[in-house]
Amino acid sequence: MAPSPVILADPPIPPEPIGLIAAGGRLPVLVAEGMRQAGHPVYAIGLSGQYEPSICDLCDRFGEVGAMRLGSWGKRLSRMGVRHAVMVGKVDKAKLMHSWRTIIRNRPDTTSLGLWVKLRRDRRSHIILNAIAERLAADGVQLIDSTTHISDHLAEVGCMTRREPTLGQRADIDLGWPILLQLLGLDVGQAIAVRERDVIAVEAVEGTDRMIERCDELMPAPGWTLLKGARAGHDRRSDVPVIGPDTIHTMHRCGGRCVAVAAGDVIILDKPETLRIADELGIAVVGMPQA
Repeated sequence: MAPSPVILADPPIPPEPIGLIAAGGRLPVLVAEGMRQAGHPVYAIGLSGQYEPSICDLCDRFGEVGAMRLGSWGKRLSRMGVRHAVMVGKVDKAKLMHSWRTIIRNRPDTTSLGLWVKLRRDRRSHIILNAIAERLAADGVQLIDSTTHISDHLAEVGCMTRREPTLGQRADIDLGWPILLQLLGLDVGQAIAVRERDVIAVEAVEGTDRMIERCDELMPAPGWTLLKGARAGHDRRSDVPVIGPDTIHTMHRCGGRCVAVAAGDVIILDKPETLRIADELGIAVVGMPQA
């Protein structure tokens, strides 16, 4: 049975400030830009060693916090006057949550240590996210839908590139999409790879990019298709799958020639640029309707 959707808090009305908890990658920058365009001051905290330095210039207030010092996140935002926040960016959960050495090196506070012990039997991403959201809410900060200010970067239904999938790629999508939906319902991963109507790789905790690189080892000849969606009942406070220019470049290098993503559920970073690169490299990008 699919989990019940999370009931999200409504975003504030401009010019109320919105908080931003920024991890790695380009996505926090796009979210900050969207917030500013909507008329919100942006008060951000960046996770130490992970956020892009360029985000500082987009924020009206900015501070740095430890990635493993969860107890300070909500307090820091509350002192800034923030009541609503968005949490986005890449965090390597496999390294951060499953290694005592990493935890000790990042000097966790008692809140993070308590969370690590409490979730010892289930450290899936949405379980961790819900625990973080509860901690922030206790400090007076509600997480909102992370896509609120970047709706123009979400995948759309239909072929989004000039290049159309081949008949073989369409057949791979027809075979693979129902399989992916079942895996998403089981919360196994967010992506699979298919070639000639055969599933050649399934994403797990390693993430999409590493799965793509695995395909290169398994299938030296190019032509396979990537299918990517969001887990059933996924929590849009943070758990939104992403592709972008790096995904397309990695796919091309590793032999992928078509991408099928869930429309409305997958973010395409810098969408016009990503689709331009896909066309340039001969990769079709297709948005699949929600089930």
